[in-house]
Amino acid sequence: MVFGERSGGADPQLRRFTRISPAACIEHPEHLSLGDHVYVGPFNFLECSGGLSLGEGVQITSHCSLVTHSSHRALRLLGEGYTEWPAHLGTRPGWIAGPIRIGAYSFVGPHSLIEANTTLGRGTLVCAGSFVRGDYPDFAILEGRPARIVGDTRRADERLLQRYPDLAPLREAWAGRLDDAGAR
Repeated sequence: MVFGERSGGADPQLRRFTRISPAACIEHPEHLSLGDHVYVGPFNFLECSGGLSLGEGVQITSHCSLVTHSSHRALRLLGEGYTEWPAHLGTRPGWIAGPIRIGAYSFVGPHSLIEANTTLGRGTLVCAGSFVRGDYPDFAILEGRPARIVGDTRRADERLLQRYPDLAPLREAWAGRLDDAGAR
């Protein structure tokens, strides 16, 4: 694994501290937007045709799938007609597509699925094996199939900052003051 990746999309600049495993599969990289300090580990599948945005410091561990479209309904509706659907009729019936946006310093645990039309706020933790669809606020802890909010990462951050108070300026630089964020 080598540091330094180029973001696709509208901002193709070099991200000096971003790492993408050579064992990750990325389809439609031209629709992938990367912040710096991003980590995409081995054996991940990133399907970016609908737009995939990974904010600064996002970590995608291993064996995760991030998919911006799904054809399962269209296949069942159209059968053999799926592959020959005329373009002049527009999008295939049942086709699901949309962007995925993952906020800064979020973490996606192993064997998780993130589906089209999903937004994760900054500082989100997706627990291993979760299936995520929808919009979630900053600092959510998500778990389950389907994923639900089970906690708030600011509580754990608060405990760690009590042990390591010298780190507070680093955390505040991206997340803001805990008191301002409403954690309590």
